[in-house]
Amino acid sequence: MSAAGILAFAQQGWEQVLAKVKWSVVYLDAACAESLHWSCGSSRLLEAVKGPACHLREFEPQAIGGGAKQPRAVFVLSSPLKGRIVDTLQSIICRSHFQHCVVVTAVSHAVHLTANHVPAAAAAELEGQQPVFEQLEEKLCEWMGNENYTAEVLHVPLFLAPVASHLAFTPAFATLFPLLPQDVHALNSARPDKRRLSSLGEVDATALTPELLLYIRCLVSGLSSLCEHLGVREECFAVGPLSRVIATDLANYAPTKNRKKTATGRASVVFVDRTLDLTGAVGHHGDNLVEKIMSMLPQLPGHTHDVMVNMAELTAVQAVEENQNVIAPGCLAPSNEASAKALWEALLNSKHKEAVMEVRRHLVEAASRENLPIKMSMGRVTPGQLMSYIQLFKNNLRALRNHCGLLQLGMATVQTLKHPQTAKWDNFLAFERLLLQSLGDSTMAGVLNQLLPMIKSSSQRTSDNLNPEELLILLIYIYSVPGDVTLDRDLGEVEEKVKKALAHVLSEESELSPLLQKITGCDSAVDLTLPKSQIAVNDVFMALREIAGARNLMRQFKSVYVPGNNTHQASYKPLLKQVVEEIFNPEKSDPIDIEHMSSGLTDLLKTGFSMFMKVSRPHPSDHPLLILFVVGGVTVAEAKMVKDLVASLKPGTQVMVLSTRLLKPLNIPELLFATDRLHPDLGF
Repeated sequence: MSAAGILAFAQQGWEQVLAKVKWSVVYLDAACAESLHWSCGSSRLLEAVKGPACHLREFEPQAIGGGAKQPRAVFVLSSPLKGRIVDTLQSIICRSHFQHCVVVTAVSHAVHLTANHVPAAAAAELEGQQPVFEQLEEKLCEWMGNENYTAEVLHVPLFLAPVASHLAFTPAFATLFPLLPQDVHALNSARPDKRRLSSLGEVDATALTPELLLYIRCLVSGLSSLCEHLGVREECFAVGPLSRVIATDLANYAPTKNRKKTATGRASVVFVDRTLDLTGAVGHHGDNLVEKIMSMLPQLPGHTHDVMVNMAELTAVQAVEENQNVIAPGCLAPSNEASAKALWEALLNSKHKEAVMEVRRHLVEAASRENLPIKMSMGRVTPGQLMSYIQLFKNNLRALRNHCGLLQLGMATVQTLKHPQTAKWDNFLAFERLLLQSLGDSTMAGVLNQLLPMIKSSSQRTSDNLNPEELLILLIYIYSVPGDVTLDRDLGEVEEKVKKALAHVLSEESELSPLLQKITGCDSAVDLTLPKSQIAVNDVFMALREIAGARNLMRQFKSVYVPGNNTHQASYKPLLKQVVEEIFNPEKSDPIDIEHMSSGLTDLLKTGFSMFMKVSRPHPSDHPLLILFVVGGVTVAEAKMVKDLVASLKPGTQVMVLSTRLLKPLNIPELLFATDRLHPDLGF
């Protein structure tokens, strides 16, 4: 059992798929395509297909069907096979000439029974049988037009996208985000005949919407498969309301009972709600080059995490607008090159300055191996210096092919260092540091007063000023750091000034970004009147207040703010750091806010007896493997912090950091102001 198990698990799943795709047209949905991208790459899939042409297609209703000379198809899907998903399958197959169809779903058959409302007792009697898959196989043959044709439906847990040996995200669950107090009102209105929930602390599985509950069950199914691959029996713990629901579901997931009886290893799985600490998610203090690259370069189409790296400067194509889409973009996902993999790991695990020096070192070594005429220069690393090394590979096809992955990372670094947003990143960092000191010296009203002059309309803004999205990021930081704030007269007055200024800025925008469209409910700036802006801003501040009170339910982890004194400046102490320190507290007292989720009568008895007998309750530090799952996203810097902290507090303990997504600052307002938190789109 090793931390490399994340990558091995993902690759093992894809090997099962690759064994099915020879001479086939392959359809993938976006989440599975992203898992493939980070696990082994699309080139590995194309090699396995062995076709003379590219038969790789996006799974969508308008997808091109298979022609007369394309009798085989493989569909790789992240969703349950139900509703619109099945309709799309039928649409594609009926207008094709397939005689052999394989459908791979990342969702287990047990979850399909849940999705089809099969009671738990009836599902238990079907153990070892797969009636839902068998019925779909019959349908596939019917749609192909001949019951003697071949159809196969199987489950492969393709839910992880491994970024490194210690870090992975789950593309299909990128929109899963912890609940806010306003969601309690929505849950209450949806269940008028049941006991009203008074706070998030009372939310359990029975209170959630059917869509959200099924979404969670799909995630739990994948995590169970990971534990099976690792050969461990897991103890589940939770920090936060939604984490408690997920941890409870995993602890009591019926299909795992036999696995847990035979598992030889042990692991602690600790779920943490992102909303308990949004400071680290929107802050700019991570000092990590990968975070900056992901924040500044344009997003790779169809992906939630990778970026487009402009590779045109390594070609002879002229840099004019009509040529911008001629050269395929580079990306960050590691290639099979040893040097590229080593550099990627270094970038993830180094501070910004060290990472840039690592890029230079790897470029110099690669150029030396190719006998390119390199001129060494020491001292500070500059974008121009790195670019001069990269240009050595131009017009040398063999060198380009040998070091393509490394050159993509090098170009990403150069483009990020030269990006105009780099200076703004430093400005953010300076303001955040000033804010931390101000919180000790003045009130929340005083802090917001410092923000007021920074709110400028599009006609007044320069490139150095903050746009509305960046103002939202800063507001989230301001309200997340101190925790719950008392609304006094001064704060109320300043809040109204900020609201008024922000509403005017929104109403005067000439173009609305996707985030502003989501917040305001307007598709174009023409529709966004001042009254609509005021309503949207009031909703934003309601959410900000709920962020400020997110840790009210905690007893131990109530603050991420460390006040300054005569010897130390005020600082931010990440919640994840506090959680890990508590897990490995040498006194090993029962954690107050890290709740253990029992998995049946034995655990309940153990917990009960521990109240009056010397029976040790499960503790998250008991086992040699810690899986920390952050619900709502984690940053690269946080993952590194957790990895380093575990290594220093309890050497020998292995740690895996999993999350619904990798975060950059702009992701948090997108997730926070989403309107479909309780009703995720599962495709049916």
